[in-house]
Amino acid sequence: MVPTRRVALAALAALALMPARAQQTRAQQTGLVTHFRGTIDSVSGRTLQLITLSGAKVTVTLPAGARIEVATAGSLSDIKPGSFIGSAARTLPDGTLVALEVHVFSEALRGTGAGHRAWDLGPETTMTNGTVGSAVGTSGRRLTIDYPDGRQTITVPPDVPVVLTSKGSWSDLKPGAAAVVAASEASDGALTVVYMTVGRNGVHPPM
Repeated sequence: MVPTRRVALAALAALALMPARAQQTRAQQTGLVTHFRGTIDSVSGRTLQLITLSGAKVTVTLPAGARIEVATAGSLSDIKPGSFIGSAARTLPDGTLVALEVHVFSEALRGTGAGHRAWDLGPETTMTNGTVGSAVGTSGRRLTIDYPDGRQTITVPPDVPVVLTSKGSWSDLKPGAAAVVAASEASDGALTVVYMTVGRNGVHPPM
């Protein structure tokens, strides 16, 4: 094996071993946006500063058309057949999807982000947004989730966080509130919010 190839393989191996939490400051891109998770530090006009989980400070611009969602406390009993939900999940070696979180959308947000895609809460994680078709098994914790071009079955452990997600407003953007921000990046590095979810009453958006 030539030295250059050995170096490249070593770099790939090191990247694969990076812990998920080490990637929280600038999470991997999902689609056309990058996710930042942390706490709102300040809001000034349309400029918002977020302190990420790693302690870094990120400045983003919040345009008038950006989607703001609010996460409030929920429970497994809020997940019913016909509910429109989102669930970040970890993929096991046998292909089974195990939920890391579930957010139940309000009717006003039904259809938001419908589909199944890669996510950035660690290696082999996905996000599935769709309609609960049924609860499979005696525990009711294996859910079928239907979306326009497919279906996934996700197992929801009893200790997985569940939140209710509804439309929010500028008044929900308060220093100290936990938030997940999806932002697009311009060629000069400026970040513009596409959508964000902010916790209300101390809730931490888990997605």
